[in-house]
Amino acid sequence: METIKLTIDNKVLEVAKGTTILKAAKEAGIHIPTLCYLHLHDLNIENKPAGCRVCVVEVAGRRNLAPACVTECTEGMVVSTHNIRVLNARKTVLELILSDHPTDCLICAKNGNCELQTMAQEFGIRKLHYEGEQSTYREDTSPAIIRDVDKCIMCRRCEMMCNEVQTVGVLSAVNRGFMSVVAPAFEMNLDHSVCTYCGQCVAVCPTGALTEVDHTNAVIRALADPTKTVVVQTAPAVRAALGEEFGMEPGTLVTGKLAAALRRLGFNYVFDTDFAADLTIMEEGTELLDRLTRHLNGDKDVPLPILTSCCPGWVSFFEHQFPEMRDIPSTARSPQQMFGAIAKTYFADKINVKREDLVVVSIMPCLAKKFECQRDEFATNGNPDVDFSISTRELAHLIKQSNIEFNALPDEDFDNPLGESTGAAVIFGTTGGVIEAAVRTAYEVHTGKKLEKVDFEELRGMEYIREATIDFNGLPIRIGIAHGLGNARKLLQDIKDGKSEFHAIEIMACPGGCIGGGGQPLHHGDSSIIKARQKALYQEDTNKTIRKSHENPYIIQLYEEFLGKPLSEKSHHLLHTHYFDKSKEIKVVE
Repeated sequence: METIKLTIDNKVLEVAKGTTILKAAKEAGIHIPTLCYLHLHDLNIENKPAGCRVCVVEVAGRRNLAPACVTECTEGMVVSTHNIRVLNARKTVLELILSDHPTDCLICAKNGNCELQTMAQEFGIRKLHYEGEQSTYREDTSPAIIRDVDKCIMCRRCEMMCNEVQTVGVLSAVNRGFMSVVAPAFEMNLDHSVCTYCGQCVAVCPTGALTEVDHTNAVIRALADPTKTVVVQTAPAVRAALGEEFGMEPGTLVTGKLAAALRRLGFNYVFDTDFAADLTIMEEGTELLDRLTRHLNGDKDVPLPILTSCCPGWVSFFEHQFPEMRDIPSTARSPQQMFGAIAKTYFADKINVKREDLVVVSIMPCLAKKFECQRDEFATNGNPDVDFSISTRELAHLIKQSNIEFNALPDEDFDNPLGESTGAAVIFGTTGGVIEAAVRTAYEVHTGKKLEKVDFEELRGMEYIREATIDFNGLPIRIGIAHGLGNARKLLQDIKDGKSEFHAIEIMACPGGCIGGGGQPLHHGDSSIIKARQKALYQEDTNKTIRKSHENPYIIQLYEEFLGKPLSEKSHHLLHTHYFDKSKEIKVVE
């Protein structure tokens, strides 16, 4: 590897040829501020449009200051990152950005977590010296994401996530100069575009230009209504990330404290989405075996590979971009929606509460869940199965404003019957977890033999596309796994082109799976945080007494008392769904 030597702030460094000044400085422990730059190390993708100009440095011999994020190091280069000229330039640039930025920080959703706000504080900006016209833009509110483009600083991080990582292709820069903005094509609304609501754009936005639709006030009103019985479910990935909002190390499991906090918030029943994850495995695993059996018996019209259907961002993706393949995914609803359907039928009957008087709230790591619970097919006579979905971040805000000392809470258990779960359900929150949970059950159902080793290491990891073959007692089952919609696209294209030899494929929209969801505590592309969350879920799985979904006693009871058996008529009605061709549902704002 060819290297070069340079000097940054009187430090002599040796770096690989092609290294930028920003990277070289970081390796030397020298901080250079930036707003637009973002490096996703695992994906080897960088956002460096050199648009904000906050990272400028002085290079000896150059007349102009150089943006550190795109300027490559050269032999003998001498760089100053913090002299008076550089500091004045950065402060001027920052003031110019702020001069075209709203000053409603007190009521902004990103208040306290805004990179622009933090930088203004670091630079000691207390007064703006530049006044003039401010650009204005209409607010765009979708079922899950709000675009307040007046707060956009044109860093284009969202564009990178949407186009390069997720390959959804919704966001791009339009117009020129003062009127330039990041928006969908033809400046249409998000809900008229092919947006999947995965929320990865929200996760990387440094300001309040992209935020989630906040449902916490609606939840508070429901909790205060004496005529309503309010139940809550919480997804597996939440317990591995919520602690970060309260100063805990990434990967700290807070399952017991989470249940305790929800109880203190006033929910009448505190349940676990993991219960519905076990239920999902019963339906989805049975569907997999049914398709395989028919295929092996000569029915070549059976659609294979079967694709998991737990992720609503992924469902929106194929409905918009691969609608001709919508018969391939499993028809099983997501755990969120299965829980809602069971809560408003089976459980409502048990506690003698009318459906319309039962409010179901979900705590999710995902913003697409907000959209999913509003889909028309998940409602009965206009009453949704899940009323409100709030993100991990929203729950943290709700706990804080309720003056609950989260770190001091005792560990408590979930309520039953919809709170009991297995280790298989816990790992739903990470890439590879859904298919591993399915394999644990499908193996025993197919072979009639006890699975002694339930840890399928070959299905685990963080590689973005993985494959493995699992031996079902002489029957080889070929499995594919992808996380991140850009990687899902590759596997879908192989299926479309007739190149796929998989029997089953697990797909999750977000990098890392739900642990990296758009509603989780912000990790700013730090893959070590995602890996710590993943490790935590596998640890909780190991600690569980029961680790196979079909052995959950309350799942067994549910089928005996109510559903009958997997894929029964009642199961199909309550727990399965159908998909739509949304490729033509694109409207341009007049």
